[in-house]
Order: sequence, then structure tokens, then C-alpha cells
Amino acid sequence: MSGPNGVTLRIDGRSVEVPKGTTVLKAAERLGIVIPRFCFHPAFEPEGSCRMCLVEIEGLPKLDLACSTVVREGMTVWTATPQVLEARKSVLEFLLADHPLDCPICDKAGECVLQDYYDRHGRTASRFLEDKEKKKKKIPIGKRLLLDRERCVLCTRCVRFLRRVTGTGELGVFERGVRAEVGIGEGMEIRNNYSGNLVDICPVGAITDGDFRFRTRAWFLNKARTVCPRCGRGCNIFIQSVCGYPLQGNGRKIYRVVAAENPDVNGPWICDLGRYGYRDLEENRQEAVVAKPGGAQAGPTLSWEAALSGLASDLRSASGGPGRPSRLGVILTSVLTNEELGMCRRLFIDSLRAESVSFADPTPGAADGLLLTAARTPNEQGARALGFGMEPPDLKLLQGSVDVLLIFGPYLLEHMPVTEAAGAFGRIRRTYLFSAQKSGLDDLAEVVLPTAYPEEKQGSFTNIDGLRQSFEPALRPPAGCRPEGRILAWLAQELGIKLD
Repeated sequence: MSGPNGVTLRIDGRSVEVPKGTTVLKAAERLGIVIPRFCFHPAFEPEGSCRMCLVEIEGLPKLDLACSTVVREGMTVWTATPQVLEARKSVLEFLLADHPLDCPICDKAGECVLQDYYDRHGRTASRFLEDKEKKKKKIPIGKRLLLDRERCVLCTRCVRFLRRVTGTGELGVFERGVRAEVGIGEGMEIRNNYSGNLVDICPVGAITDGDFRFRTRAWFLNKARTVCPRCGRGCNIFIQSVCGYPLQGNGRKIYRVVAAENPDVNGPWICDLGRYGYRDLEENRQEAVVAKPGGAQAGPTLSWEAALSGLASDLRSASGGPGRPSRLGVILTSVLTNEELGMCRRLFIDSLRAESVSFADPTPGAADGLLLTAARTPNEQGARALGFGMEPPDLKLLQGSVDVLLIFGPYLLEHMPVTEAAGAFGRIRRTYLFSAQKSGLDDLAEVVLPTAYPEEKQGSFTNIDGLRQSFEPALRPPAGCRPEGRILAWLAQELGIKLD
């Protein structure tokens, strides 16, 4: 007997109790029974247009929709009777009547729901002898998006996403009956912050992404989960990359980023800033330790061992002690993980007595009220929780009080003119830059140490809502780059400082 807020029913001979208001489709999933569907998406209300989820319910005269039928006490449902299987074959037969047979060149091949369902529920020869209807196959609907009307199965997921999630409503269904087609409003273009999600939710290859189109095949991709570092939300993402074959020389290449569902953070969506920001990991990278020509550590390149030994020596000479003020300055960034920021605090503030510790983060952007935050770093809340004040750097104060300056991240020049920074650096005895990305700071710092991006590290971030999320490396950093945590651990060991 079910409780006051529960309903007990039987599906395929198995009993299950679910909350009132649950649909048959969701109740079946509780038992591990996956009912095929095209139009249904858990983020939207049931649409019931594709008819793929028909099931047999005892007592009803005909098959009913699992996606929109609400369970009742004592209901008995069958999901694989001969009538149900025949209905699924018929739906697939009608969908494929005019669907193009271009799977070998479709970007959705290997992850296409229509392909999968035909393999599981179809496998019948076509009875249609007529020529397939021809429609436009390459319609620009946004900055990167292309619509192929021949492949569209009219599930309307894209239309509902733009109406109910972004509220922008650029797409709609035009005409009726066999002439119905998805199209874009006159004079409109999809340019909202979440347009890339249309490619993810399309169950077939009707909407494709020009950024990914024809670049590789889905079955070559390695998928690794991590936390997006491009704003304060901390959306969960999958980075899809290829290491080795079919690339030459055992190379590494990132092909796309897609959402990893997390109901507590980003649901099933990510913004386009997080989706297309992966290019930073491959373009304009710092790849080797570089020393300014004529500096104390002659360059232009150094070994990591030589650079870190010189840094440790400089830290010893600049550290404060009994009766001696510290001559060490540190400029941090909240792109660092909680663990790295904790190591910085223990090493630079508690042990080396650095009094000048500030933060240089990317310039804030505009929040959009959905996922994207104004902060363009992932761990501002984590830095504040660790006791950092997040004060911006004041190079004028550093010039007379600092002999050694450590800069983490390439963002300092977003806060001041390059001439101001150059003048200040010229009055500081030694400057070290820790950065994964090349920038104008490279010419100003005496030694540049190449570091890893957050996607290449292990650690945790605390998002704008105070939720701390741990993550593992989704990618290996390039051979010449090292995570900041590894550098800090080596320095602490060299200086005889114990880090928790």
C-alpha cells in the first residue's frame, strides 16, 4: 500500500512506488526501463508530439503516451507488448520516409537518437517507393548554428528551449501538416548567451555547430568531467578531446565542451562563454620557462630546476624575520583553486611574512540572470572564505617596499596601462610571472613560469552560492607546464616550510 503522497503501480510486471504527479515515463526510469522518446526533455513540460513513447495501459482502449500520462494507484503498464513494438516501428518508418540517408557525413553520427532507436526498435525495410522530399540543408540561424530541415523530426525541443529557458523565442514551427518546418523569425538571429545548447538537445543532426562541424567523429572523443572556470557559477562540463590517434605525433586536441548536468548548479545547460572558451587551452600558451635577456637568470630559456632554485633563493632573501621587514610582494588571482590559495596563504603570508598580497582578476562582465555571473573567475568566494581581502594591486606602493614580486595570472594589465606597470617593474629587483597564457606581462617580468589551466588540474572551487565543488584533471597539461600547486609544494619543501 502506498503512502499518502505516493502511488503504487506495476510496469512490465514489476511494482514501483512513485510520488503523485509522476508520469509513466519517469516511473519506468525508476525501474531502469528506458522508454524511447524524441520530443520529451526533462527540462520542459511534456509535448507529446513525436508519439515514440506509446505504451499499453490496462483498461484503456488504445496505446497512450508515457511522457504525459500521470500514474494512478493500481495502474498496470506494459512497455514492450507486440502492439507497442509495432507502434514504435511505425513511428520510425514515417520519420525515415523523408529523412536523408547521410549518416556517414552527419556530425550527429555515433550519438544520434534516431540511429539508436532504429537499431533497437526498427530494423525494417522501407516500403516507400517515392523520392524523398528535398528541403534546405544549410540554413544559418545563428553565429555558429546551421539548420538542416531534411533531418529535422519536429520534436520542437529547440523552439521550447528558446521560449522557456532564454525567453528569446527566435525559432518557431511554420506551416502545418506535412509542410510544417522549424524556421527562424523574419529578421531574427540566434545570438543569446546559450545558443550552443540547441545542438546538445537536438536528438538528430538537424542543428549543427560550425565550431565542431566536420572536424572529427564522436567515437574518437574522450570525455572528461570538470568545473567550468570562466565565471563564478561553476557549471559542470564535459571536455571532449582526442589524444593520439587519429592525430599525428600522439598530439592532443580539444574539439568541444558540452554541459554535464548538475541540478544544484547549472541543470542541463551551460553558457556559450564556457562552451567556446576551450580555445584558450590550445592557443597562445606559455610552453617553457623564459627569462628576460640580461636578467640575473640569463635566458631566454631556463630549466625548471634552475628557475625554481633561483626563486627559492630570492624568497629567502626577501622574507621577513625577527626585526626585519618582508620585501616580498604577491599578486594572486581567484582562478587558483582553494587548495592553491591555501598553500599561498600558508607559504607567503604565514611563513614568509609577505605584507603586500593583492588580487588581479579578469575584468568583470555582465551577468545575464540565468547562469553567467559578472565575476569572470571561478573562485572569488573561495578566496574570501580563506580570509583574503581581494584588494587590487597598487604598484606605486610596491616600488619602494618590495624587492621580489610574484604575479599569478596574466590579468594585471587589465587594471593598469602597460607603461605604468613597466615603470613599476623597473624599480623592483626581481619579478616572477606564473601564467598559462601569453600576455603583455611576458616582456615585463624577469622570469615567466608556464602553468596549467584549471581544466588540467585537481582541486576545488567555491561558486557564487557558496557550493564547493571538487574536480579531477580533465586534460594533461603540456609537457613544459606545471600546476601552481606543484610549484608551491616544491618551494615549501626547498624552504623547509610545512604545508598542511
